[in-house]
Amino acid sequence: MNPTPQVKSDPRRLLPSVDRLLRGLEGATGEVAIWARREAARTVLDGERERLGQSGPDSKPLSEEALVERAAELARELVRLRPTRVVNATGIVLHTNLGRAPLAPGAARHIERVASGYGDLELDLASGRRGSRTAGIEQKLRLLTGAGGALAVNNNAAAVMLVLAELAQGKAAVVSRGELVEIGGSFRVPDIMASAGVRLIEVGTTNRTHLRDYEAAIGPDTAILLKVHRSNFALQGFVADTGLGELADLAARNGLALVEDLGSGTLLDLTDEGIPDEAYAPRRLEQGADVVCFSGDKLLGGPQAGIILTREAELADRFRRHPLARALRMDKLSLAALDWTLSAYLDGRAREEVPVLRQLSAAPEALRSRAESLARRLEEAEELPAKAVAEPDRSYAGGGSLPDHPLDSWVVRIDAPLGAERLAQRLRTGAPPVLARIRDDRVVIDVRTLLDGDDEIVFDALARALR
Repeated sequence: MNPTPQVKSDPRRLLPSVDRLLRGLEGATGEVAIWARREAARTVLDGERERLGQSGPDSKPLSEEALVERAAELARELVRLRPTRVVNATGIVLHTNLGRAPLAPGAARHIERVASGYGDLELDLASGRRGSRTAGIEQKLRLLTGAGGALAVNNNAAAVMLVLAELAQGKAAVVSRGELVEIGGSFRVPDIMASAGVRLIEVGTTNRTHLRDYEAAIGPDTAILLKVHRSNFALQGFVADTGLGELADLAARNGLALVEDLGSGTLLDLTDEGIPDEAYAPRRLEQGADVVCFSGDKLLGGPQAGIILTREAELADRFRRHPLARALRMDKLSLAALDWTLSAYLDGRAREEVPVLRQLSAAPEALRSRAESLARRLEEAEELPAKAVAEPDRSYAGGGSLPDHPLDSWVVRIDAPLGAERLAQRLRTGAPPVLARIRDDRVVIDVRTLLDGDDEIVFDALARALR
């Protein structure tokens, strides 16, 4: 007789129930909320069931201890507040993944005051009637720049879309082929134009665009000439560009508006600090642009915002009345931060109090002293198995700003037995996380982007990671 063939048991039957895994999580996660523990238990068990189902009957499930450990890690991640405060030791001042410009402490305090109570967001206190939420910052922008009109919306992409929708919807805009940039998240200038209902006319080549190319492209349905700053890359070699002044003359002769997407603009002339003149937004209006758009959380050093400056007040009024303006408007907390930041510029306090301006203008000798102090402390801590050396290096503004203008900086190079990748991972997952660079299999701490008090945090984080 043939024996009855054995049927292998489904390994998924061996997995614990959600309730059993939850009981194991009680001691492993401390004060983590029950909703997070429950979600983590379900997610981990679902993932393990899927893995076992794909692996076949011979596979073995993870031990209950391993499942508890994995669920505990996920539960802690679920309750973590985001964004989390991190230390930027990369040297990239406007690091997009780290939130670009850090706000000045004064701006943060003003946000707290506004957020913790009611405010006169859209109320004229003198008359008791409804007021404008942006009138204050618009006035400050006009005073700072000499612009005829100004407006602020949610971000620079929104600013460009609003301008295009008002000035060129259903019509055409002429743009150099070398300026059709893509910014972070695969967001492209042609996509913004399409969303605004504007027909794109590309002129020139990738590396060379002449005035005659713009002239030849102007037709009966052309509404604007659009100039886009190549904020996150640079063209070198056999290149040619058409200056803003030339385009302004061409636009005026043909009754067109000249719009510049500056991307990242300053409200201070920072040429003495090595920042190119083209970043100074008021100068772009002086050179003939009718509209200039740029971000508030880049070189300006404020919150996320899209700043629109116009030579004539009437243009800003048109943008303000457009239906999109309400959909793209700033919230009260961003307005509070921007208002404080603009006040700091007007008061002459910006260079000392706005972190981005301090970081960009930091003297190399001051950076050297800071790097050598940190390296010396690490070297003198004999129990730390690593070698720390201060050395000169270069960093960048980042955030789609000044890609071909490196900044002289100083760094601390860490040579550790555990390897650069592992050390960087330990720093990144610490509390608080510290983000550094890796070069030549060594962790590099760039002191340019360390804020006040960060030196001590970095030292403690390195000490924990190296031990």
